[in-house]
This record gives sequence, structure tokens and C-alpha cells, in this order.
Amino acid sequence: MNGRAAASGFTLIEIIIAFGVLALGLTLLLGTLSGASRQLRQAGDAGQAALHAQSLLDERADALLQPGRENGTFEDGRYRWQLAVAPWHDPQPRATDAPEDPFAARLLHVQLDVQWGDGGPQQQLHLTSLRLVLPPPAGSAP
Repeated sequence: MNGRAAASGFTLIEIIIAFGVLALGLTLLLGTLSGASRQLRQAGDAGQAALHAQSLLDERADALLQPGRENGTFEDGRYRWQLAVAPWHDPQPRATDAPEDPFAARLLHVQLDVQWGDGGPQQQLHLTSLRLVLPPPAGSAP
């Protein structure tokens, strides 16, 4: 038997190719894990922004909403919000010219924008809603 044939093993080229394939596989795996952790962080931030938005709208529901603009922050400035409230106007005007009752319930268009981070497209939450506002009780100040 030839001494060279009896000694089996891998050549240097085969070992270099194996390490190259291993390095490529690890690079793809780490890239996938990095992307997954980034998406998980973005989902957590969006969920936290939604909770802040819900608490702000619930807080404002207890008080009488007035048309206008407000802004503020949550978590020491990490989340920034802007609230815009305006009277809602029916896109189809009424056929009657009856005067509007100042003591009737009315609809307000509420728009809340919450941003975090640098405010990019993945770091914004826009909420739009209509709120029914009842008139103040008779005899109370408006």
C-alpha cells in the first residue's frame, strides 16, 4: 500500500472551503437574528405608543373636549404626542336651513399623533376618531 493513500484526511483546500461555508452560514444567521430583534423592538415601541394614546384619549374623555390643539410627551420625552380637536362637519350638507341648537350634542373630529425615536415611518402612530360631546348640564357654566 502506498503511504500516502493510507493516510486519509482533508486537504487544505477542503478545509478552507468548509470554513468559508460555515462563515457564510453564520453571517446569514446573525443577520436574520438582528432583523428579528429590530422588529421585536419596533413592535414593543408601537404597542407602548398605543397604550399611551389610549390612556390619553381616556383621560380626555372624562373632561369636556374643546376644539383646539395640544401637545406633550410621555416617558420623559421618549414619546411625543399632538392632539387636534375640531368640530366635525358633515360632508353632505343638510337640506334644511334650521339654526343649529347650541345645547344639542355635537360631534368632534379627534386626531392624535404619537411619535418616538426620530419619528420615521416605522416610529409613528396616527389615530383619528369622532367623539360625541354632550352639552353641559342645565345651569352649569359652559
